[in-house]
Amino acid sequence: MQDRREGVALVNTAAGVPLHRQLFLVLHDEIARGTLAGGAALPTEQSLCDQFGVSRITVRRALADLAEAGLVERRHGIGSFVTEHSSVRQHDTAGSYMDELRQVEFETEVDVIELGVHALPPVVADRLGSSGTGLHVLRLRRERRTGEPLMITEAWLPAELASTVTRAALATAPLYRLLSDAGVHLERLEHELTAEIAGPRTAALLGTTIGSPLIRVERVAFAAGVPHHVLSIVLSPNRSRVLLNQSAADLESGVGMAIAHDVRRPTA
Repeated sequence: MQDRREGVALVNTAAGVPLHRQLFLVLHDEIARGTLAGGAALPTEQSLCDQFGVSRITVRRALADLAEAGLVERRHGIGSFVTEHSSVRQHDTAGSYMDELRQVEFETEVDVIELGVHALPPVVADRLGSSGTGLHVLRLRRERRTGEPLMITEAWLPAELASTVTRAALATAPLYRLLSDAGVHLERLEHELTAEIAGPRTAALLGTTIGSPLIRVERVAFAAGVPHHVLSIVLSPNRSRVLLNQSAADLESGVGMAIAHDVRRPTA
């Protein structure tokens, strides 16, 4: 088990994340790394209170979340134990991008928050190299079993797809399938990962606190040699990870990943 380091608890109220969620993440990490093996007993509630400087209510909420995630089994009057087959989902490195989209579709359900044709925001127009209007699609994906919000997806598509990408269609098929059925054949994707903090609306949709750290994945999809649409995904690092997979050839060529630094340079 991890412990306090130099008297400083690993959870704190200044982190912008509820204490019970922080404790959940610490224990989740211990289980994922095998420090707490299957069948092992977790420390008692009082021990966790003392170790992390939190209340018993906080500990119980964290343990309840672990049990809900299938990572621990709570035995009344005995304690909490790591389930024998607890594991964090591993990324299938042999799977394709489309395989990953199908997996997301299988594991989540979607709520359409906004759908309509609007003027392209300047940043989107710049990425697409065009101006005018576009079809705006804002959706929230939830874990299918628990209903927990996982990610917000926001797409700006060509306005002419408004008759194809409808609320009724999105209720029965994922966006990538609707685009394929409409004859859109994507050639490549450009990805950009950035960090941001949650504003009021994003925080409300993801069920997190205002100011919490978030991960944004910005994707520009190309078809027929030109940018076709922009899709952004906003995730909470408390619940989600972004995984990259590169082959040896990619590492040699530098294809697939680059790091850009947005720094101010001194003026002459």
